[in-house]
Amino acid sequence: MNDFIVSCGSTADLSEETAKKRNIAVLPFCFRIGETDYTDDFGKSISNEEFYKLTSGGAKVKTSQISSGRYVEFFESFLKDGKDVLHVTLSSGLSGTYESCLSAKKELEAKYPERKVYVIDSLCGSMGYGMLVLSAADYRDEGRSAAEIAALLEEDRKKVKAFYFTPDLSAFIRGGRLSPAAGFIGSLLKIVPLLGVTEDGKLFVKKKLIGKKRAISELIAEMKDNAANGTNYDGPCYVCHAACEDDAKSVVTEIEKVFPSLKGKCVISEIGPTMGAHCGASTVAVFFES
Repeated sequence: MNDFIVSCGSTADLSEETAKKRNIAVLPFCFRIGETDYTDDFGKSISNEEFYKLTSGGAKVKTSQISSGRYVEFFESFLKDGKDVLHVTLSSGLSGTYESCLSAKKELEAKYPERKVYVIDSLCGSMGYGMLVLSAADYRDEGRSAAEIAALLEEDRKKVKAFYFTPDLSAFIRGGRLSPAAGFIGSLLKIVPLLGVTEDGKLFVKKKLIGKKRAISELIAEMKDNAANGTNYDGPCYVCHAACEDDAKSVVTEIEKVFPSLKGKCVISEIGPTMGAHCGASTVAVFFES
């Protein structure tokens, strides 16, 4: 019997079914739409469909990182039962929640000196983050210790590759990364940014392309250049979308043409509200290993 639990934040975008099946504890983020507060709780507070419908209509969303106090409360429930905690966080390059988690770890390990809290910065978001959490569960089920898994994840996170594209520039404008004027011109010209993730877990615009077809083609090219074993890649591949399942399916079709071993193996899933608030509707993200 394991003497530790594996946990993560809701920004890993795992489904409720997967979290329960793999015995992963999930701490939800919170966000506000207008004057109403919601919890990123597998669609119970608000469905993904309704969330993207509201935000696409111009509703303002404000997300909040998990505080050290919430981490203390969450972790302590396990520590009291004699369990250590192995927690994987959202990228420190996207949120300050990693620092909050470290603060809680310090406080709790002083209070429970016989227990350990292991904190791993995923350096990614959505299912890139989720891939590491699932790896942690795999290692746990193999019988590895929490300390061993923490060390393995520090290396595994370097292998996760992520590329995003979106034809909807409104999230860039809301986040201040693009001026309204530039956003208007970009939309008029049908500019579709292709984004990547830096080694320290920050999003950056890799290319500015014209149209979704070109964006998909360039994403596949990046995957060919970065995937382990090139076009013979047969590892995990997640194609996530923000209310644009048809686009995700189109990406999978193109991936399968280039990567024969992935035929029927790509997993399509949804980008949850917390991550979706920052990337915007119509975003497609692909996660794989290098």
